[in-house]
Amino acid sequence: MGISSTCFIPLLFLSLIAGCAARPLYPLPSKLDIHKQPLQTSRPYNLAHRGSNGEFPEETAAAYMRAIEEGADFIETDILASKDGVLICHHDVFLDDTTNIADHKEFADRKRTCMVQGVNTTGFFVVDFTLEELKTLRAKQRYSFRDQQYNGKFPIITFEEYISIALDAQRVVGIYPEMKNPVFINQHVKWADGKKFEDKFVDTLKKYGYKGAYMSKEWLKQPIFIQSFAPTSLVYISNKTDSPKIFLIDDVDILTEDTNQSYSEITSDAYLNYIKEYCVGIGPWKDTVVPVANNYSQTPTDLVARAHALDLQIHIGNTTTG
Repeated sequence: MGISSTCFIPLLFLSLIAGCAARPLYPLPSKLDIHKQPLQTSRPYNLAHRGSNGEFPEETAAAYMRAIEEGADFIETDILASKDGVLICHHDVFLDDTTNIADHKEFADRKRTCMVQGVNTTGFFVVDFTLEELKTLRAKQRYSFRDQQYNGKFPIITFEEYISIALDAQRVVGIYPEMKNPVFINQHVKWADGKKFEDKFVDTLKKYGYKGAYMSKEWLKQPIFIQSFAPTSLVYISNKTDSPKIFLIDDVDILTEDTNQSYSEITSDAYLNYIKEYCVGIGPWKDTVVPVANNYSQTPTDLVARAHALDLQIHIGNTTTG
């Protein structure tokens, strides 16, 4: 297997800290041709949500490489688009909470207010910056209680850079990308070829060989789950890729961003029966499975049982059950 991960990963961290260039860490596409340890499918999957973000700033190369070193089966990310249409890994449509944008006075005039899922939100939005501009920013921890020593060390990475990290791992590592805020992205970013955000998302996956139904030979070689809170986006790409899809379900008081449907509507038996034609599973917010009151867990809801009765997988937090 060549250099062990325990030696290889720290060297990569040092190279990242020494000079965070705009180019990817690995050749694109990956050209490594080695026999890899396969994904273990006989147990629940370990999903690294935004990478190892308790140690490194979320959705950075360092966070994903650390997660792989620690044994993650899948590395999860959120996909947005820059002003010039490049797909990037970033959770929020704004940059304020997880980058040092406030230190870049040259961008001060970019701050504005946008409607995001029905809420007026003020900040610096990714759609107002080109990839070159975004690459000048550095990531920081979202929460003050997390390790702050790596703030300002790592840049935002692209969808392709994220894919290359998974493909170049020394064992099979799956990817778990979310089409994030597709309604907002399609409103603010236009591509010259007339394609939509969802088209560009799928095109990128196809470019790197991601295809195949769940547990197929192709899927086992390059595992992937595609996720989104927007059901129309999942339905739309179902004719473009057979890769497995997960319909994400938010808290009980939040409407779907594209269809304005309520929690009760999208968790009804009728709707679950509809969405299973396009998705292999659902990803509900954990509190809708085991409610919490006064910091105590309450009686679980029947959502998991009803979904399993329809042969839908359940993906909650960092654990997947079939």
